[in-house]
Amino acid sequence: MLGAALSTINCWAKAQTTLPSVTVEAPRTAARTKPVAQMPRVRAASVRRPPKPRAAPTVAADTARAARPGETAAAARNGLNQAPAGQTQTTIDRSQFDNRPSFSVADVLRDSPGISIKQGNGPRDFGISIRGSNARNGFGIRNLVIFDDGFPVTQPDGLSRSDLIDPHAYGAIDVVRGPSSALYGNYATGGALNFRTRPGGTIDGVEYGVDGGSFGYLNNYLAAGKKVGNFEGSLFASDTRGDGYLGNSWFNTQTVNFLGTLQVTPDDRFTFKLINNDLATRLPIRSSLNQFNQNPFQQGCATGATAAPGCGTVTLFNNGFNSAAGTDKETAVQAGLGRDDRRTIVGGRWEHDFDNQTTWRNQFVFDDRNISQPTGSTSAIGDFPSYNYMSDIVRRGDIFGMDSTAYFGGFYNTLTASSDTRNVMPGGNATLGSLSSNLFSTTTNYGLRAREELKLTPALTAVAGIGWETTNLTGRNTGYIYTGAAGTTTTAVTTADRQFQNTAPELALLYRLNSEWQLRGRVATGYGTPQVSNLFILPDGSSGNNTQLRTQKNLGYDLGADWTPNNAVKVSATGFYEFFKDELVSQATPRAGITYTFNAPRSEHRGVELAADWKFLPGWRFSAAYTYLDEVYTEYVENITNGAVFSFNRAGNKIPGISPNELTTRLGYDQLSGPFRGLGGFVEVQWKDGFYMDNANLLRAPGYELVNLNVHYTTDLISDYFKSLNLYLEVRNVFDRTYIASANNIANSVTTAGVQNPASILANNPNSIYAGSPRTFVAGMKIAFK
Repeated sequence: MLGAALSTINCWAKAQTTLPSVTVEAPRTAARTKPVAQMPRVRAASVRRPPKPRAAPTVAADTARAARPGETAAAARNGLNQAPAGQTQTTIDRSQFDNRPSFSVADVLRDSPGISIKQGNGPRDFGISIRGSNARNGFGIRNLVIFDDGFPVTQPDGLSRSDLIDPHAYGAIDVVRGPSSALYGNYATGGALNFRTRPGGTIDGVEYGVDGGSFGYLNNYLAAGKKVGNFEGSLFASDTRGDGYLGNSWFNTQTVNFLGTLQVTPDDRFTFKLINNDLATRLPIRSSLNQFNQNPFQQGCATGATAAPGCGTVTLFNNGFNSAAGTDKETAVQAGLGRDDRRTIVGGRWEHDFDNQTTWRNQFVFDDRNISQPTGSTSAIGDFPSYNYMSDIVRRGDIFGMDSTAYFGGFYNTLTASSDTRNVMPGGNATLGSLSSNLFSTTTNYGLRAREELKLTPALTAVAGIGWETTNLTGRNTGYIYTGAAGTTTTAVTTADRQFQNTAPELALLYRLNSEWQLRGRVATGYGTPQVSNLFILPDGSSGNNTQLRTQKNLGYDLGADWTPNNAVKVSATGFYEFFKDELVSQATPRAGITYTFNAPRSEHRGVELAADWKFLPGWRFSAAYTYLDEVYTEYVENITNGAVFSFNRAGNKIPGISPNELTTRLGYDQLSGPFRGLGGFVEVQWKDGFYMDNANLLRAPGYELVNLNVHYTTDLISDYFKSLNLYLEVRNVFDRTYIASANNIANSVTTAGVQNPASILANNPNSIYAGSPRTFVAGMKIAFK
């Protein structure tokens, strides 16, 4: 009882100091006493008692966390991954998604301003963009760094994927926004995400849940956790499968996530982390805008010869290496396109407290990404093992009587891989032909970071940090050319050996004007080097020399305010302005699944992030997260070849892929007393504005508005075996809107006279669009065991 109360008080105090976190975790249910011997024992799970009211989410807002008085150095170190002082930040607590089906990151991250989500290549492969940072990437996640319980799950080449993320596993998700390379290093131009699994002590037993619904969707998951003596551990496992709402999009994926911490001595803690995800999925072919309008869900696409209008196709070599024996146009179903991937992450951390003010942390992570991805006319095959080591010291103390938190650390990470690109040939089930190219590559990053947080006055905190990093990229790309029917083979070899050195400073000020207002300002820098594979892909999707790519850098300014006049109203606003140099921009090529990367010399990203939480009556709650983005090229001349080279000045054009307005808002009610206590529901509206798909701003993807409805019921159970029951039903896309869930950038083209082709021509460019889900029904239940 005392532990639960202390946990609740600590969470509430944290929410008050960290104004803009999204929610405070609901208090743990108090320990239950068994009925006295004279009373009949109740065993049936159907006998219930009303649940205690959940702690209402505090605010979907920004955070500028300052060090707390009395906070240990270890807690201050954890805060650097969760809510670093001075940073624009949001924490999405489990209570935001515990009573709804949560299939992927798309279901939870929209509760934070600044976040944009796009469908990737697979059921849970979502592109996550912070302030437009990753909106133009064709697959996976770039331009931000991701952690899981503080362990990096972004590999040294900057690639993250969300396939391994099942939201059921997590107790909170931290969204850190803005240039963050001073603290997180390479690729943190947009910010960082930290997924925090549920501590074993809060689970305190076993929970089983199941979600199921439209299009054959079924997710069985299990969470187990306990705190025993000096050890606390939690285990999550899920098995998820479905037929998919697009043609050729069935999937089957399993995830395991374990976290264990052992307090070996009063001064030493060991933490072990394991994540494993196995994914098998079929993949549809991305559509052109015209194909999307004709056949958004790619139905009737069994074969290329009998395909319905609007079906995407890929052109395959009959002999597996060139067109001498002819070609065949096949649909995704006919060719057997898909992904068969495995991701395994193993990490260990040792923390040692020299005293109450100083903590030394050492952390090592092994991360192996194994892929087989026939996503178009070619298949990517490879194993990408990486190693990541970091060591740092945090000290709490004072300087000239002012509270101080100092951080200093170093890191080293590396990835070496040999990956093949093979032609896909007719025959079905992604039959592999000859080798198209091989890339042997090494990516290595190492550097130092330092940071100081100083409380100048009781109301004013200053933050200064700097990071220095060296990145080495080496690669040898061998392209294979097959001539004639016999396939006489010649090779074209391109090599790269690039070294980049980058420095990233940051400064921030936090000012608490009074008990209601907190003001914050920040100026910071970010950087991101190219990926080795970017150096060898030409605009037409073929292998070649693109080794001139440079590091992208951004300088950003944030100004924000948080207003909490009372416990029922919390509002936050942040304005930002970021200047990019050599921004890395990707666009689709004529070859399905292959993207081309280039540097835009100068561009500007500016916008506004708003978050609000209003509990206007008992049980009622309104929340909103809104983002406005205005992102333009300020210096960029694009060269397009059609016989001759034609140049076009893109300065002043909107950067494609960036939706200028995005809003998620929710109105909910939960019954707090009486016979219907625990019954609730909400209506949710998602709005995504239309955006340009090309550099010339000729073709525009339409926006959309979606409405979701949810009904849920939660109750504690009086039983020797069961603790609680959670039931929910959700209808998504209630009005069955047809919308675009993902649109990759497309390349502009010209006539032989040098005139740009209009939107009517660009609308036929393939390999861009996935449609979003039509109306779906998903129901779920979760039962907790003692």
